[in-house]
Amino acid sequence: MLLSVTVSRMTIILIAVTTLSSVGCVRRRMTVRTSPPGATVSVDNQVIGTAPAATSFVNYGTREFRISKEGYRTETIRRKIRPPWYEFPGIDFIAETLWPGEIRDERIIDVELVPKTIEPIDNVMGRADSLRNQSRAGVITAPPSR
Repeated sequence: MLLSVTVSRMTIILIAVTTLSSVGCVRRRMTVRTSPPGATVSVDNQVIGTAPAATSFVNYGTREFRISKEGYRTETIRRKIRPPWYEFPGIDFIAETLWPGEIRDERIIDVELVPKTIEPIDNVMGRADSLRNQSRAGVITAPPSR
């Protein structure tokens, strides 16, 4: 009698552990796509690969994306990744641990790359001469905004 009670308790515990370990899961993934593809992508100063590049993430908040490609201007973008409704306090416990299945949170960041423009040497030399003459004359000016 004692052995059957122990076996049935062990069976119940095993079923409970198996059930609880197989429920609730939120998979978060962000993908950075560029036009044209092939740029090197960094998220929060960590290289994640060549676009289109994807990585998983745990926390929501502001992320810094750095995209660079030869012949194109390097882009640095800050994006706020807001949590979905099921990640609000209280609801997140149900979604993360009790929900019977997998929840996917996929974020896509599209970036249009701008070709680099090389300024003609005559323009650069003209600006240098102008600044040199102004400094000799004692004139201080702010650099032109771009």
